[in-house]
Amino acid sequence: MPTWLVVIIVIAAVLVVGAAAWFVIQGQRRRRLQETFGPEYDRAVKEHESPREAERDLTSRMKRHSDLDIRPLSSSTKDRYAQEWALIQEQFVDRPSGAVVEADRVLVSLMAERGYPTEGYDQQLADLSVRHANALRHYRAGHDTLERHRESEMSTEDMREAMKHYREVFEDLLTDDGGEGAKSHGQQAARNRGNGTADNGQRRGDDGSARRGTDR
Repeated sequence: MPTWLVVIIVIAAVLVVGAAAWFVIQGQRRRRLQETFGPEYDRAVKEHESPREAERDLTSRMKRHSDLDIRPLSSSTKDRYAQEWALIQEQFVDRPSGAVVEADRVLVSLMAERGYPTEGYDQQLADLSVRHANALRHYRAGHDTLERHRESEMSTEDMREAMKHYREVFEDLLTDDGGEGAKSHGQQAARNRGNGTADNGQRRGDDGSARRGTDR
């Protein structure tokens, strides 16, 4: 066999192996992003011109998130926020819209307490999507209702739904310990990818409050 033919065969084999390895690496990367972001992966693909651009965006979010100083909450801090949230829920009876505004404020405060920057709503979504992807549909729904209420008054039932959505985000931020909880959250987000469901099985009141033990 001529030497030149051997060289061509070797080069072709190297290219085939390299291409196969590239596809394997890309597949693993895609699966990792899908497991991390769950339904947010599909949303990003729809918002970008191609899956590759979406994956670049999601990878960038992960890099930014790794540079953040995300902190678990102390027991006393958790108790303080839980008490503050309970007061907001009590206020809902007489001041539904005011309670939702306060709930939004407390969520932003809780994000900052955890170490998340709060410079803007869109950036909040991007930063939270890395470890709290499952809660983002609730954050969007609650925030959208609040924004629409500022333009034209929404019904009490609309505000009640907003409180329920905000409660989901509140619990997710409050209970995430940053360790195994973050890993299990990523797995849950992957399982819920596409079905938009997330429920922890607790009984809830009409304002979305989780009932533990005795009702308030």
